[in-house]
Amino acid sequence: MSLAQPTLDDIWKLFQETDRKFQETREEIREMFQETNKRFQATDEKFQATDAKFQATDKRFQATDEKFQATDKRMKEVTENIGRLGNKLGDFVEEMVRPAAVRLFRELGVEVHEVYQNVSATRSNEGIEIDLLVVNENHVIAIECKSTLGIDDVNDHLQRLEKLKRLLPAYATKQLMGAVAAMVVPENVANYAYRHGLYVIGQTGDQLVLRNDLKFKAKIW
Repeated sequence: MSLAQPTLDDIWKLFQETDRKFQETREEIREMFQETNKRFQATDEKFQATDAKFQATDKRFQATDEKFQATDKRMKEVTENIGRLGNKLGDFVEEMVRPAAVRLFRELGVEVHEVYQNVSATRSNEGIEIDLLVVNENHVIAIECKSTLGIDDVNDHLQRLEKLKRLLPAYATKQLMGAVAAMVVPENVANYAYRHGLYVIGQTGDQLVLRNDLKFKAKIW
């Protein structure tokens, strides 16, 4: 049995059908590319919008950072000003306490011959600073001056008194006593200093007074 041979017309029809399918496929591919391209464009627009938002956010962060830096600078300036004011206030308190200390201790029967301000010493990598030293032949009184006295200030001064004779041996043979003085002395702080054997000098009205009663007995170092 023999098969019929395709005619020229059959071949032409086959080519036409094949061409039609290629064209359909090409059109489908073109439509797919167009759709994909639209999606890419939409995605790109979203990325651009997101990038614009990130840039706007970054600008806000930069502006906020600049504000923080400006605020930090102002805070540092305020802190420095407070520090300078504190130093000046401390000097002012010392100037007020110095003549008052002479008067007050003389009233107690401790004759004052010498008053030294801002005494400091260093020995064997150990240092000490005393605001006021009231001295006579037998006694030396180390006074710590503050605008407002706190418990920590009292404890710090007690530590100074423990090492004063070691770091200032010129006073090693004298009876060492301690005092704290301030424009503002809370009652609990005054009582704490009193219990630890310190004289307490505070302001009453327009003058400085000793807040220790007649029962008080100063600690001798």
